[in-house]
Amino acid sequence: MRRNVNQETIEGRVYDQNLTIKTVQNQQSKNFGKEFIQGTLDVATDEAGLNVLTVHYTYITEITSSGKQDSRFINLKKIMEEDRTWIKVGKDNATKVKLTPAAALNDFYPNGEDQLVSSPRNEGGFVNIISELSPEGIGRQKFTFDAIITGATLVEGNEDKEDYLKLNAAIFNFRNAILPFPLVTKDPAAIEYFMGLNASPKEPVYTQVWGEIVNTTIKVEKVTESAFGTPSVDISERKQREWVVTGAKPEPYVFGLEDTVTVEELQKALADREVYLAEVKARAKEYYANRGNAIAAAPSETVPKVNTQVPVGGFNF
Repeated sequence: MRRNVNQETIEGRVYDQNLTIKTVQNQQSKNFGKEFIQGTLDVATDEAGLNVLTVHYTYITEITSSGKQDSRFINLKKIMEEDRTWIKVGKDNATKVKLTPAAALNDFYPNGEDQLVSSPRNEGGFVNIISELSPEGIGRQKFTFDAIITGATLVEGNEDKEDYLKLNAAIFNFRNAILPFPLVTKDPAAIEYFMGLNASPKEPVYTQVWGEIVNTTIKVEKVTESAFGTPSVDISERKQREWVVTGAKPEPYVFGLEDTVTVEELQKALADREVYLAEVKARAKEYYANRGNAIAAAPSETVPKVNTQVPVGGFNF
């Protein structure tokens, strides 16, 4: 399988940060006792502070495996120590950054139960502190993915929201592990293009797409009528992150070739994900069982057998 593209650029002002320095506790690790940074960085990519994107950092050490200083550790530590965030020192004094994470999935089983939750997020990558930002609307929140598309569903809008197209797609991380990933497109020309591809589980389309990461605040108003006086109005907010496709290669890759991705490689990638998810589920069940919950710890689920043919019904993510 070729090395698939999974690139993001997030540029803006540090809106908030939740970074901590920890030490490796595992005495069997060669890094036992060494410091690493873990946590999240929230970046406002627009001038109004409405499009705030979060980047997750799991394990950033001061020294790389090659023995060199890691600039990510240096810059994240500086951001922590100075703590010049939008919410604390205001927009004009906030630290400006350019981050290059990758799209990822946070896979977990809430309370050790059987329902999988796969939450898309931005993860890792280089961290640069900069003095000037690119003009708003010019690449501050962009992504480029090599993606396999197996379908498209048109969702009709309403008076508050336009029509959009949901792409049934999968992308890959730096290890070429497959990630079923939600992509949408809203431009009428893009909707027509992707509908015209006729992608299906039996005839997937392998191509490169790009676009913008958008974090929308959705306000929900609940009105409770009163027997007298004015009604009670409660307003709640929720965030909706979308990876909105705005472009694609003029000619998709040819699926099934050794220099792109073969049927066998895609089948193995899907089987490897099932093995990984079985391990995540088993750890979750064990964790919650050890906490005293009434969920029995379970052994790892059976490793799926790798099928080297297009499965019945095609590829389903």
